[in-house]
Amino acid sequence: MSDTFSPKPRVGLFVTCLVDLMRPTVGFAALRLLARAGAEVVVPDRQTCCGQPAYNSGDLGGARAVAMGVIEAFGDFAHVVVPSGSCAGMIVHHYPKLFADDDMWRAKAEDLGARTIELTTYLVEHLDLNAVNASFDGSAAYHDSCAGLRELGVKKQPRHLLATVDGLTLNELEESEACCGFGGLFSIKYPDVSGAIVDKKADRVEAAESDLLLGGDLGCLMNIAGKLKRRGSGVRVFHVAEVLANMTDGAAIGEDADA
Repeated sequence: MSDTFSPKPRVGLFVTCLVDLMRPTVGFAALRLLARAGAEVVVPDRQTCCGQPAYNSGDLGGARAVAMGVIEAFGDFAHVVVPSGSCAGMIVHHYPKLFADDDMWRAKAEDLGARTIELTTYLVEHLDLNAVNASFDGSAAYHDSCAGLRELGVKKQPRHLLATVDGLTLNELEESEACCGFGGLFSIKYPDVSGAIVDKKADRVEAAESDLLLGGDLGCLMNIAGKLKRRGSGVRVFHVAEVLANMTDGAAIGEDADA
């Protein structure tokens, strides 16, 4: 008999400011999934925003200040797990650019980026999760967010896990990889263009004739949910973590607000 002891992987959960302020259920779902898969999960109190709004608006000084706080808050974890492709992408790809002229902080940013992983990717590829204890009697379509797909390669991982949800039928969304029109500040700077893009996305969602729309980025989901709600659509919108963690009993995204 082997005396080898394999401790639980200790991970830091980066909740994201959007989840914290607008949809805390996603954070609790991520925590539940990680814990059930065998991880020791810590949520550092010092975390705030990833700095993406400042970065996208050209406020590089503000973005650097926020990034420094994140780097320091998550310095002690083997991995940092994020239930958002865009926030994870910000840390992985854009933090090092923020410190291009600062060797010390660039090295710290690169180190954090190497340890930062999107939630479903971590569950599948690092914790070897092959099934979830969840059920949903109905169908769902999946929206692939731009950042998660193109910056981090998130595509098969959520589908792999959703295939194990008892009773769930996954319908592939036509043009699932097309942008939803949110793009953070893009939707504010170019509202007409953004509106036209999300209109087309809503068309595809309704054509899929599914009960749910799922995705891995709350910004995208809030944008699409708002459009669907204004149309009077019956499609309900959830973050993929909520379905995988069996947490769909409450209000869907956009149902409890004037989205």
